[in-house]
Amino acid sequence: MFEAGNHVELSFGSVSPSVSGTGPGSAGASTPTGNVAQSYTQVGAAYKRQLKESTSIAIIFDQPFGADVNYADAGYALSGSAASVTSTGLTLLGRQILDEHFSVHGGLRYVSVKGKYNRPQTSLPAYSSTYSSGSGTGFVVGGAYERKDIALRLAVTYSGEIDLALPGSAGSLTTTFPESFNVDFQTGIAADTLLLASVRHVNWNGFSLNDDDPNAGTLVKYDSDVSTYSIGIGRRFSDQLSGSLTIGYEAAKDEKVSDLGPTDGNVSYAIGDAYTLENGVKISGGIRYVDFGDAVTKLVNATFADNSAVGLGLKIGYTF
Repeated sequence: MFEAGNHVELSFGSVSPSVSGTGPGSAGASTPTGNVAQSYTQVGAAYKRQLKESTSIAIIFDQPFGADVNYADAGYALSGSAASVTSTGLTLLGRQILDEHFSVHGGLRYVSVKGKYNRPQTSLPAYSSTYSSGSGTGFVVGGAYERKDIALRLAVTYSGEIDLALPGSAGSLTTTFPESFNVDFQTGIAADTLLLASVRHVNWNGFSLNDDDPNAGTLVKYDSDVSTYSIGIGRRFSDQLSGSLTIGYEAAKDEKVSDLGPTDGNVSYAIGDAYTLENGVKISGGIRYVDFGDAVTKLVNATFADNSAVGLGLKIGYTF
């Protein structure tokens, strides 16, 4: 929403995680889990239209939530357990500039989710279900303060809850995706140099995925909110070329985690570059390394340690 004039962009991301641990085997002895997290890709697109000097609208497509966990190694107690979730989101936003410094933005957000779940016999009965697409709508509202003379911008955005119900081949799944708050900040600290910072807080405390089939029950449950922080430096080397370095941090909750999400907190390091062509096309790319925090799982007390992921991203934007 803060791009000048009319703007369109496409983005692509690829993530390769390595998440493994040790836990009880089918015969009782400690057994490696193998890598339980699968590689995945993400795509996104956005179009912004400047209606008047002070009024603009935008439509944004993304894939906000996802999971792909598979315990495939034979001999492990949960071998055969798997879960996959895919989602798509559409956000329609409007922005109104109030004066030289202040603006407000807001709109509606639509999310559609589908997935699969399989659990072999453990201390719980075996269960399997394929969930058809379910969708819901929420709202987005926020505001920003800017000082263009020092390249300062402070933007705050609130996204409301979204209720979802997914019909399943066995039981049906219901959940409420939680509200979230985003704070994004930048300011010039030297010629052609920006300080960048952000905070994202999601009210995951109390979140659960509940299947109405008594053999399945609650598939996932979280007991703590999550805040993710990042800070970095952006540098313009020329009118065409710029780069950035960013460090991210998400605190560990120090509590047992779901066997379908066996990590606890993370630290990340990212480097990115952007090049603007003479025709107005801007090509951005970057790489991020994520160091996951160690975790112990709820169901079988497996220990996951020394895990990580590498993500690659590419974005092509055009301002006209």
